[in-house]
Amino acid sequence: MIPPSPYARQLDAIPVTRESVDILGGTTELWSYGPPDAGTTIVMVHGFRGDHHGLEPLVAQFPDYRSVLADLPGFGISTPLDVDGALGVRHDIHGYSAWLRELVGQLGVDRGTTRLVVLGHSFGSIIVSAALSEGLRADDVVLVNPIAAPALSGPRGILTRLAVFYYKVGAWLPERPGFAWLRLRLVTRFISITMAKTRDAGLRRWIHDQHDRFFGAFTNRRVVLDAFEASVSNDVSEYASRITPPTLLVASDRDDITPVSAQERLVAAIPDARLVVLEGVGHLVHYEKPREAAAAIEAFLAERRPGHPRPEQAAGEVS
Repeated sequence: MIPPSPYARQLDAIPVTRESVDILGGTTELWSYGPPDAGTTIVMVHGFRGDHHGLEPLVAQFPDYRSVLADLPGFGISTPLDVDGALGVRHDIHGYSAWLRELVGQLGVDRGTTRLVVLGHSFGSIIVSAALSEGLRADDVVLVNPIAAPALSGPRGILTRLAVFYYKVGAWLPERPGFAWLRLRLVTRFISITMAKTRDAGLRRWIHDQHDRFFGAFTNRRVVLDAFEASVSNDVSEYASRITPPTLLVASDRDDITPVSAQERLVAAIPDARLVVLEGVGHLVHYEKPREAAAAIEAFLAERRPGHPRPEQAAGEVS
């Protein structure tokens, strides 16, 4: 029996459409939630080995916005980028950055009437930051559990080193056993148990089920190995000085990947940024505390800024 989602009722009340778009030699599957003519569009980028399902609990908190979620190339049901063809786009940070910039361009967001917010979780925070440094234009930026420093320097860097060993074995093995190794359910469950901090038994069961169902959804071994290398070889701090839109960091006090001290250094390095630290949660804010994260995002978007409309003004209200 599949554990019920705590956010299903909220999500079911929001209209959703799905479409396929061709980007850099691959087919990206994306889902658009909420009113298509909303004054605010939030483009969300999920983390490593996830897919669009992971950020749906956040989407559920924004019924009045247009939220756009895509499966990263090579993950979920999106196909890989054109690695071996004429384009030669790799599944590294620059490749995913180029993909995100093209995706946002294809959405056709009218910046004159619509406020564009770009949100990234975990590995997605690195992709968003790289894209912004390479020309992506947005009105606001939200980074949830951002990778603020090299993953190996985190409070439980030993886990990252174990992950490096795990993926090296996956690369060393022949194709079929290597692919099976990288999808081991036992490893997925270990990661899920380690990262989940909630004491709510029902919520934990649902989180574990989400990881069991979607953590192994990647196209091939090459994609996941390249993306893993990108996730541990880059971090948001590399791009911080070039993130120019107003930016919100939503961090947590029990994150095993990036400590609060690194988040504090990161927020100081971004020209216009503020930091919210949620308590009692780790790297799975989007699963465990989406309501609290959404409240912080709403407060951030409601800030008055010179020449920058509030969300309701972007939707057409005249003050």
